[in-house]
Amino acid sequence: MTTLVLIITAVLTALIGGLFYAYSCSVVLGLGKLSDTEYLKAMQNINREILNPVFFMSFMGTLIFLPVATFLLRSQQPVFIFLLLATLAYLIGVFGVTVAGNVPMNDALDKFDISNSTAEAIRQMRENFENRWNFLNNIRTVFSVISIIFVVCACVWHKEL
Repeated sequence: MTTLVLIITAVLTALIGGLFYAYSCSVVLGLGKLSDTEYLKAMQNINREILNPVFFMSFMGTLIFLPVATFLLRSQQPVFIFLLLATLAYLIGVFGVTVAGNVPMNDALDKFDISNSTAEAIRQMRENFENRWNFLNNIRTVFSVISIIFVVCACVWHKEL
């Protein structure tokens, strides 16, 4: 049972980390080439579409499975320490940054009426949004990778026990 939970945890952690990594090294670069209006419309659409069951399964699933795996393997050292560190990295650097940073920005962008805004208001909205959102996404990416590394270490040590 613990091995299955650990495998599911590893897969979910890798999936969500891959999503943030793909954004950091491709999606935001492509979006950055768009005009201000195209950029804001694209981000509004992406932010609406990402709120789907597949995304929530990996994003929230990781949030659930990391602490569960940590608890189940609490008696196995150093597996427990690796999973605890992975959980903390995910909780603070991925989930926390998303909830405290990216989501409020996405919500503000969603309420922004592009079609009834001036070119200057659109430019200002993009200026206030793009670099900060990308910075926060890069933080999520780094902490996702850190979480993945710790989960992989836990898997390797678990196999050897």
